[in-house]
Amino acid sequence: MTTGIPVGPSLVIPRAEVTVRFSRSSGPGGQGVNTTDSRVELVWDIASSAVLTEVQRARLVERLGPRLVAGALTVTASEHREQLRNRAAAERRLAALVAEGLSPPARQRRPTRPTRGSKERRLAAKSRRSATKRLRSGRDGD
Repeated sequence: MTTGIPVGPSLVIPRAEVTVRFSRSSGPGGQGVNTTDSRVELVWDIASSAVLTEVQRARLVERLGPRLVAGALTVTASEHREQLRNRAAAERRLAALVAEGLSPPARQRRPTRPTRGSKERRLAAKSRRSATKRLRSGRDGD
């Protein structure tokens, strides 16, 4: 195992900052589900992490706010029968969530105006459509 969970080229979450808990899974495993603790829960305290800058911490808290409980991000995995595979899945999920939360905000849309040609095409299509409907109505068309 490596010393941390890689999130991007410049950020690695140290395993020492991640709390790992195991519990019984409700997922696949047959009768083994009742006896093995294959469900993995990772808890990473964003508020007290030493690897984040203040800007990164603020961005994560803003973007992942509803998912945080007392400043900690919790990720669970129980889709596999083996604890090790669930742990790897939870680590991938945690890395993806943090990478998405740290991504820079999208550029704002620059408002544009419709071109003269597009306005003319729209109005011509409207008049064709109204003429078609007028002819279908059974009244005398102009």
